[in-house]
Amino acid sequence: MSAADRYEASPTNGGADRTVGQLFAAATADLSALVHDEIALARAEITKDVKRGLMGGVAGGVAAVIALASIPVFSFAAAYGIHDLLGSSGVTFGWSLAIVGVLFLLLAALAALFAVRAFKKISPPERTIASTKATVDVLKGTKPHPAAPITADGHKVLTR
Repeated sequence: MSAADRYEASPTNGGADRTVGQLFAAATADLSALVHDEIALARAEITKDVKRGLMGGVAGGVAAVIALASIPVFSFAAAYGIHDLLGSSGVTFGWSLAIVGVLFLLLAALAALFAVRAFKKISPPERTIASTKATVDVLKGTKPHPAAPITADGHKVLTR
């Protein structure tokens, strides 16, 4: 029920037409209620999304810790596998560990190469910089308007 409906349903108005002030007050009340409802809706939606994001972040963190803990296990498994495959040809367990270490260094170098290429593709936000410079140029060209004169009873005089 809007403020206008509440006013019409009021027994005090006696069915008389409403004044502009009453209409303005009703419209202002309705607009204020609408803004408050929109803010409440946005707050509820954002809260729900933040909770989901937090849960996803926690799950991702747990996954990262488990994956990080598995690296030594897989490293030793690979070293033992290399030793079992090549042990008959004289490769000791120490050399198997060295082979796994070299493989990890090659993987790290490949990842570093990918990172360098990705960083080289980064460029400044040229459109944003140009837009900001254009806005600053426009604002430099504007001149402040003088304040409207005020009457003795405190109202502003409307001028063109």
